[in-house]
Amino acid sequence: MGKLLWEPSDETKAKSNLADFIQWLRTKGLSFSDYASLWNWSVEQPASFWEHTWQYFDIQHEGEIKNILEGKAMPRITWFEGTRLNYAEHVFRKATNANPAIIGVSEDGTTLEISWQQLSETVSALQQFLVAQGVKSGDRVAAYLPCIPEATAAFLATASLGAVWSSCSPDFGLQAVLDRFAQIEPVVLFTVLDYRYNGKLYDKSDIVQAIVKAIPSIKTVVVIRSENLNNNTIFTSWEKAIAGPSDNLRFERVPFSHPLWVLYSSGTTGLPKAMVHGHGGILLEHLKYLTFHNDIHPGDRCFWFTTTGWMMWNYIQSSLLCGATLILYDGSPAYPDLNRLWQLADELQIAHFGTSATFILNCAKAGIEPQKKFKLSQLRSIGSTGSTLPPEGFEWVYLNVKQNVWLASISGGTDVCSAFVGGNPLLPVYSGEIQCRALGCKAEAFNEQGKPVVEQVGEMVITQPMPSMPLYFWNDPDYERYYESYFTMYPGVWRHGDWIEITSRGGIIIYGRSDATLNRAGVRIGTSEIYRAVDKVEEVSDSLVVCIELKGGEFWMPLFVKLKEGSELNDLLKKKIKETIRSETSPRHVPDEIIAIADIPYTISGKKTETPVKKILMGKGMEEVINPGALRNPESLEHYVRYAKQLP
Repeated sequence: MGKLLWEPSDETKAKSNLADFIQWLRTKGLSFSDYASLWNWSVEQPASFWEHTWQYFDIQHEGEIKNILEGKAMPRITWFEGTRLNYAEHVFRKATNANPAIIGVSEDGTTLEISWQQLSETVSALQQFLVAQGVKSGDRVAAYLPCIPEATAAFLATASLGAVWSSCSPDFGLQAVLDRFAQIEPVVLFTVLDYRYNGKLYDKSDIVQAIVKAIPSIKTVVVIRSENLNNNTIFTSWEKAIAGPSDNLRFERVPFSHPLWVLYSSGTTGLPKAMVHGHGGILLEHLKYLTFHNDIHPGDRCFWFTTTGWMMWNYIQSSLLCGATLILYDGSPAYPDLNRLWQLADELQIAHFGTSATFILNCAKAGIEPQKKFKLSQLRSIGSTGSTLPPEGFEWVYLNVKQNVWLASISGGTDVCSAFVGGNPLLPVYSGEIQCRALGCKAEAFNEQGKPVVEQVGEMVITQPMPSMPLYFWNDPDYERYYESYFTMYPGVWRHGDWIEITSRGGIIIYGRSDATLNRAGVRIGTSEIYRAVDKVEEVSDSLVVCIELKGGEFWMPLFVKLKEGSELNDLLKKKIKETIRSETSPRHVPDEIIAIADIPYTISGKKTETPVKKILMGKGMEEVINPGALRNPESLEHYVRYAKQLP
């Protein structure tokens, strides 16, 4: 049982949006004694739950609802047939003079504050520009941009017309961009020609030219922050794009399931899956999650460190739906040091601070103590996602950031652009444990017989549909890749690929990806348990573990470690690592061999990737196991290839 770290006060509970929703439901004849009973209703009667959610948020639409939920099995499900709406319309419904819409901060400290009026005028001008370029409902608009206010404005202008948005960040290489954008054939590209990260300026002009050359559908390129356009006829400046009329913002209402944006899987094998999400599904899901589970109120300042290539960029844009101020940061989270984002939270009076588990653990390893340097007086919640946050990460936050902060560890996916499990302002926080399953998300742990279990580790599945599940994958007309991705193990049930345990009090513990599960002599081990233990070894900066089934029923489980500068993997350090793993977990978690390696492979979105390494060690060639464009550091795999060649 995890250690109790935080409990909401009676005042916190009473002022929460979730409490308001529960009270509102009473006026509709629905009464719930606690969150568990509310959650049960939301997943056992999904049509009723989402209908009441629609009513609670007063969704602006036209047309009559024919069926709230129709279809016999996932993924062939439709929602709110007969209605037309627009995501961007609901953003500007919250426009106010009381607080800024956006505050953008650059790595060099430059800060830009944008009012709701300014945002509306910019989006209106961009809308007119896109129309003049011939952009119409259903056309795709792509962006190769950092996390800057211009990206938000371009997205909202695209959505307002019913066109379809898709973005990559400028740290993506050429092939990674082409693997994504070439699939959807955009007609307009918003881009920069350079960007700054970790104190360095990176020139991307050659890559931009190559993108335009390789994707002939692109007819217009809008360049932000550059005066050197080389007189290219299809290139235009941001300034010219927003120079037109700015007082006639309109919204094209589209069917509930009309595409809003395209997000992409990591693409570690083959082309990235191009996941299409709809206006209505994202609107409802994000209003539900950010309002009830993040507890965002009008005027709150909301931040999540992200790039435009990660789903959290799309997710945090929706804080605007709640009338909050969106805080954007363009730069490295560790420049000039790991105090930078905490400084940002202090200076901008951020209420909701979102980051990754990796960032929190890096702060802990570096000995960062934000509470000694910053007041953080307005900080109410800290969100963590991207990978599993171990108990040590939880405890570091309460010891070193703020004692009375609400730490909301969440887990979801690009697949739904939201969280399946996450925060709850009505419930306590226990070390190493996610607070709850989200409303409307019937997440369960299935055992090997495909039955739901509690207090046991199992496959994470979703057994009822959610409106933000992908409408379809691009260029997958028969749903073949869609079915293969989620529904082959349990027909009609979404298998997400995480290894989880649901506790008796309704919390969730995640043990890592089930497709990277270590199966050692029939005993399945979550990779996160080993990583958590190795993280305690001071000499190790990162690690990766795999388990390989050998002939004759034998198993070989090597642990690869990336050492800190100045450290050496000698017998003494190997013994220390093994003893730490044994004492923190069990003897069966101890690896058969420990190997020093130069680097650990990560996807572009920052996820450690074990499966390609496992396949390389089993004799596969690098080109067979991974699409290099999917990795942040593809050269890292060469070290494993060289190691594999030395194996008997």
